[in-house]
Amino acid sequence: MAVGLLAASLALTACGAGSRTGAATATKVACDFTNPASATTINVLAYNSSAVDPFSNTMVASCTHDNVTVKHDPIDFAGQLEKTTATLAGDSGTYDVVETYTYAIPDLASRGKLAPLDDLYAKNKDKYALGDLDPNTLKSMTYDGKLYGLPMQSQLLVMAYRKDLFDKNGLTPPTTFEELRTDAKKLQEAEGMKYPVALPLLSTADLDTAFAAALGSQDSAFFVNPDTKKPNFTQEPTAKALEQLKSLLPYMDPQVTTFDQPKVQQQLYNGKAAVAVMFSGRMNDLVQQKNTKLYDKFGFAAPPAVFEGGKAYSTVSTDGWSIPFNTKVDKDLLFEVIGASVSQEASQASVPAAFPARTTVDQSASPYAAATKDSLAKGPTKEIQPYVPAVSEAIRPVLANYMAGKIDVGEAQSQMQAAAEKVMAAQK
Repeated sequence: MAVGLLAASLALTACGAGSRTGAATATKVACDFTNPASATTINVLAYNSSAVDPFSNTMVASCTHDNVTVKHDPIDFAGQLEKTTATLAGDSGTYDVVETYTYAIPDLASRGKLAPLDDLYAKNKDKYALGDLDPNTLKSMTYDGKLYGLPMQSQLLVMAYRKDLFDKNGLTPPTTFEELRTDAKKLQEAEGMKYPVALPLLSTADLDTAFAAALGSQDSAFFVNPDTKKPNFTQEPTAKALEQLKSLLPYMDPQVTTFDQPKVQQQLYNGKAAVAVMFSGRMNDLVQQKNTKLYDKFGFAAPPAVFEGGKAYSTVSTDGWSIPFNTKVDKDLLFEVIGASVSQEASQASVPAAFPARTTVDQSASPYAAATKDSLAKGPTKEIQPYVPAVSEAIRPVLANYMAGKIDVGEAQSQMQAAAEKVMAAQK
C-alpha cells in the first residue's frame, strides 16, 4: 500500500514530464561546500523536462569539484517514479537528492521518507539568499510545520491559444467555459477546425488534475472535508465540475482521454487545435521554431473560470529538492548542493524555460510568465493532505467511465463518494 501511495502522489504531478533541454542549460554558479575528506558521489534523481533540466544541469556543473562528483542520469517521469519508490523503500537508498512535488510532500513526510530541512535552511538562508524564495512555495514544501523540500520552480495551468486565429475571427481569450465553447464553435465554423480545443485528459493523473481544477474553480469544498474527514463528492459542485468537463467534448478529439500533455502540445504544433490548457512548464516549447512552424502564433493567458465570477480553472504544483531519510551522504553537504542549484543566478538562468520560485527573478524574457502569474492570482486554494493522492487514485476509474459515457453524473458521484470513503476509512 505504501508503494502504491507513493506512486499515486508522484503521478499526480507529472507537470512537465517529457520535454527536455540539453546540458547546455547548465549555468555555473558558486557551490562552496566544505570539501569532504574522501571522494564523495552525490546521485540526483529528477526527470528530464524543460522546466527542471536547468536546475539539475546547474547542480551537476557547479557542484562537481574537489572530492565531490554530482551525477544525474537522464530519465523520464515514469522511470523517476519507479526509482523514487525503490530508493525510499529500504534503510539504504540509491539516491541522495530527489525531486519532489507539492502533492508528494505530505505523503512522503508523514511516512518518514524525507529528512526535515529546517535547521539546514536556517544555517544557509543568508548564504544562498533563501529568503527570496516565494513564501507560498516554501509552504507547499512543508508538512506538519516542518520543511521537507527546497523549492526550485512552480508550474501552473496556463491557457495557450492561436492569437492569429483569434484576431482573425474577432475573438478574445475566453474567461469562462461558456466563452470557450462559443469560441470553439466559431473556430469550427469559420476555420473548418474539427477539434479546436485540446486538454490533457489522459485517464491517469491528467484526468484527476482536470477534475480538481474544475471543482476548485467553483471555490468549492475540497475532495475531503479537512475537519470531518468526510468526502464531498455527493455535493452539487462535483456534479457541475463533471458536467462542465464533459461539455467540452464536442470540441475536442474523440481520443482526448488518451491525451497526455505531449499529445496536447502536438495538437498545437500541427495546427489541429487552437486553444489548450496545460502546465506552464510546457509553454516555452510552443515558441521554439525547432518544434513548430507556428512558433510565433501563440498567445498566453490565465485559464478560464468554469463559471463567471469563479476561480480560474487552474492548479499549482511546486517542484523542489528533498533529501531522502536513508542517504549516507552528509546532509550539510547535500543542502549546500541544492542551495546552489536554486541560487539567484541559477534561477535567473532558468528563464524562460521555468517559472522559478524566487521572487527576485526578472521574467520579462518569458512569453508566458504574465499569464502564469495571473493564473496563480486567480486560481483556487490547494488541497494538500497526505490522503489526497490515494483519494485521487481511487476516483480515477470513475472519472474515466464518466467521460467515456459509461455512467451518468449521479452514478459517478455515488461511486466517487464510496471509493473515497473506503480510502479515508483505511487512513484511520
